[in-house]
Amino acid sequence: MCLAIPGKVIEINEEQSIKMGKIDYAGTIKEACLAYVPEVEIGQYVIVHAGFALNVIDEEEAKKTFELWDEMTAKAAEEGLDIFGMPLKKENKG
Repeated sequence: MCLAIPGKVIEINEEQSIKMGKIDYAGTIKEACLAYVPEVEIGQYVIVHAGFALNVIDEEEAKKTFELWDEMTAKAAEEGLDIFGMPLKKENKG
């Protein structure tokens, strides 16, 4: 299964003549290739797959995605599952 969530571009640089950037996924920072989205600027959101940014999306669309993600994780948790359908770990109460 492929899953791509929006990430915010926080830094852009060039490595060996290839446009690269640091992407912030709610506090987790990962590097991605930005060659397929040469128009991207710091502060914009991108969809990344397998280390390559494929789309630039606006902040409103990113927010909608985050809200949907929160709804899906809450629904799954109500059923005792994580977002991927795996059972949630029980907390030790003792």
